[in-house]
Amino acid sequence: MTMMRYAEALNSALREEMQRDPTVFMFGEDIGRYGGVFKVSKGLMEEFGENRVRDTPISEQALTAMAVTAAMSGTRPVLEIMYADFMPLTLDALVNQASVFGYLWEGQVEIPFVLRTQGGGGVGTGAQHAKSLDSFVAHVPGIKVVAPVTPADAKGLLKAAIRDPQPVVFLEHKLLYNMRGEVPDGDDVLVTIGKAKVVKEGTDVSIFATSKMVLEAEQAARELAKDGISAEVIDLRTLRPLDIGAIMASIAKTHHAVVVNEGWTFCGFAAELSASIMDHCFDDLDAPVERVAMPDMAIPYSEPLETAMLPNAAKIAAAARKALA
Repeated sequence: MTMMRYAEALNSALREEMQRDPTVFMFGEDIGRYGGVFKVSKGLMEEFGENRVRDTPISEQALTAMAVTAAMSGTRPVLEIMYADFMPLTLDALVNQASVFGYLWEGQVEIPFVLRTQGGGGVGTGAQHAKSLDSFVAHVPGIKVVAPVTPADAKGLLKAAIRDPQPVVFLEHKLLYNMRGEVPDGDDVLVTIGKAKVVKEGTDVSIFATSKMVLEAEQAARELAKDGISAEVIDLRTLRPLDIGAIMASIAKTHHAVVVNEGWTFCGFAAELSASIMDHCFDDLDAPVERVAMPDMAIPYSEPLETAMLPNAAKIAAAARKALA
């Protein structure tokens, strides 16, 4: 095991996959000489050259279409979109090309590319640089969507995503890049896409969370424990495909559910997760599913106002108490 930051774990995954497979290459805005705005690609242009680590103009729509075409042509591109807020510019290539070409060509065409981007609030970057738009892409069949929270999962899931034959949207949170954790050594230590992880076992209520909200859920569980409430925390890790088996197993044990996501409440991922639980676990529930998500408004630039609207441990704990009332 090696201790490293989340950003370093991603960098390690990219380096190892580029060393392993010469068809893997990277491109995006400021990822080369500058090393990426969050330094995830630091040093990779110097190691692999400008043909495999390419700086690009600012045109997310064109870049995503290029990634689709490159993937169809036999390479494995890794595209970085600097902020998740710019994801709407990629949707034509993702929704009308990447997600359907395998179907249209009856499996004769594979689209093995990864679109990396980061989102989330918490540092006062305002309404245009702090969104969590995971539901935009998780809605579309034919695209896998992952959102790791630990450095180990960041590395293992990114390596798995690069090797996957389908398009994968890889979601990172800006407040996780400096998080430190132990990462397994070895070039072939992968994390399976589509498998959730129990990060804390419990018996009274299940808390299902994504990305940074897993950390808030863990803190909520510690607060609940002071009141004698045993909360189970599940890190979904993958939004699509969703590990419904892990969800069912947890609710069969606790009979209460709280779902947490940093996206907006209306039509957000938390809404789909709540509906999936009702579809598959209704008979095991002793109370309605509680949702913790963002209010339906633009994200304020003011850090105190932004902090007030973000989901947090206190709100999660309150939702758990309501579910158990």
